[in-house]
Order: sequence, then C-alpha cells, then structure tokens
Amino acid sequence: MKILLLEDDTELCSSIQEELQKAGYIVDCCHDGETAMLHALNIDYCYDLAVIDRMLPIIDGMTIIKAMRRKEIAIPVIIITGMSELNDRIEGLDNGADDYLVKPFHIPELLARIRALIRRPTEIRTAETCICFSDLSFNQAEHILSCGTNSLLLTARESNVLSVFISHPRSLIFREQLIYKVWGTDTDIAPGNVDNYISFLRKRLREIRSVCEIKTVYGSGYKLEG
Repeated sequence: MKILLLEDDTELCSSIQEELQKAGYIVDCCHDGETAMLHALNIDYCYDLAVIDRMLPIIDGMTIIKAMRRKEIAIPVIIITGMSELNDRIEGLDNGADDYLVKPFHIPELLARIRALIRRPTEIRTAETCICFSDLSFNQAEHILSCGTNSLLLTARESNVLSVFISHPRSLIFREQLIYKVWGTDTDIAPGNVDNYISFLRKRLREIRSVCEIKTVYGSGYKLEG
C-alpha cells in the first residue's frame, strides 16, 4: 500500500514514516499545505490512504480533504491533530475524513486505525461508465473492452483488474496495491494468480489489436502503456 503523510512537524513525520515503512507501507511525506495539495490531488501517485495533519502551514488540512472529495478522490483519510474538542472531530468527519486521531497518540494505534480502514477492498467506482485511454475504450458497467471496431467481454475479475490500470494509465501499480484494490487485504491469493490475470489481460489487448501493453516493472509491479 502507498500512503500520503502530510505533517509539518518534521520530527514527528519522520517517526511516523519510519514506523509505517517498517509495517510494509510505501510512504510519501509533505510538510506544508501547498506541496501537500499538489500530491493529494494528483491521482497519478495512486495513493491508497492519506494521513493528514489538520493544521498545516499555507493551506490547512481540512481544505485539502475538501478538495480531494470535490475531485472524487475517495481514498480513506485519517486526520491527526491537536484539536480535540467534540465539534472539531464532528467537523473533520463531516467534511470528508474517515477517522480522527488526536495528538499525542501512540503510533501502534495509528497503525491499527490504518488496518481497520484498509481491511476491505477499495470500491471500484463505476460512476464514469466509459473510460478511454490511447486506443482503448472500456465500459465498466458492461465489462466491454473496445479498440476501434474490435470489442470483447471481460470477466468480472478481469474488469476489476483492468479498472485499476486504465484509471491510472502510465502509472506504476505496485503488486501489493493491485491485490489490495481488487482482492482486499484479507485475501490469501497466490502471487501466481495475480500473474495469471495480467497474462489474461495482455492476451485480451492483443485480441482486439490495441497498441496498449501492460508492462512489468521488475521487482515492483506493472504499468499500462500505450
């Protein structure tokens, strides 16, 4: 999983980042709201969760969360803050946060809250029925993949895997991200099964004569190029 950590206290930020990395997460850090806004709104970074300090300099954390939700970035968000009043917590949750953790806190509790939020697979959004990239057109509702006059019907699982790639074209999708987004964190799927679905989709792309390819980034994951 890839986590965006927005915290202006550099010492605290480093401590949290270190513990998250020990737990196996990939972590990007920002220390001011302006830089944080650029990262939070860029879907090409493919974040799975954000931990956001409410009182960031330049642009505050609440403004960033609201901007994320307006852009329909639906990843889980945990606010970390020293603002502990009931109304502060209500405001944070009502404005797009999924959880609210008051400073000072124990990092094991933060890790537990992260695990709770990511326990189930991320909903694959179908509000935008048709997604296009390069010469591909993918109807998510009907599971139909098209290239020019060629089209075919994908299985439900193939559609879920393709949705991750076509929603983030040219972006590196880590193997762990793919498993989380499609199968969830409670799965015991074998690595070979993931490779099988990548192989299936590569065959599908060849069948409809698309210029697009799912390329392997060895030791990391995959990219949809075209």
